[in-house]
Amino acid sequence: MQERLQKIISQAGVASRRAAEKMIQEGRVKVNGKTVTELGVKVDPLLADIRVDGKKISARQRHVYFLLNKPKGYISTAKDERGRSTVLDLLSEVKERIYPVGRLDNNTEGLLILTNDGALMNGLLHPKYEVEKTYVARIAGEPDEVLLDRLRQGIRLEDGMTAPAKVRLLEQGGGQSRVEISIHEGRNRQVRRMFAAIGSDVKALKRVKFAGLTLEGVGRGKHRELTAKELSALYRLAGLKE
Repeated sequence: MQERLQKIISQAGVASRRAAEKMIQEGRVKVNGKTVTELGVKVDPLLADIRVDGKKISARQRHVYFLLNKPKGYISTAKDERGRSTVLDLLSEVKERIYPVGRLDNNTEGLLILTNDGALMNGLLHPKYEVEKTYVARIAGEPDEVLLDRLRQGIRLEDGMTAPAKVRLLEQGGGQSRVEISIHEGRNRQVRRMFAAIGSDVKALKRVKFAGLTLEGVGRGKHRELTAKELSALYRLAGLKE
């Protein structure tokens, strides 16, 4: 049965659907020895020789799922052209070709899921499912509830209004504050930009929860496999069957 090339690449766990489309357009994909650059091409994944960056992909790949407590100083990509350390360096024993679900900035630490399950990756990142992410930020200043309410109501950034955030003040004093904030959007550096919009620079940022998962029992720089129960919950959140 023939399927769109970008869908096959995504389901094989190579990248998200959107990233697979970009790979095709950049000329990084070959089918039966010929470079394909047009979207919409359909092939039979069981018969075609499909290669991404010269590596053959398999339509039937064992899916693996990991939760990582990312430290600062690691890039949330599979490969970095500047030679910087990536999150995959922390899972060097994993043989499968895995990718992070979304990104955390170099200076942001905390919970990151890595998998080769393209369908789950796409679902968790799709805006319509509004999968929640919770961060704890240490910020400069001591904003009052009036300022924090601006975040709760949605705040205008250069790329438009944000959705309302859940915000809880954890502690305050000495010219700084610790604030818990939950969002479901995935804009670039969104949490940092939201606090900047109310006049507070983020000094430290950690994602403590994503899609119902927490960092409990996972030390900084460590990882663990997800359980069957956790996967069932993730599939429901991503609009997929268990």
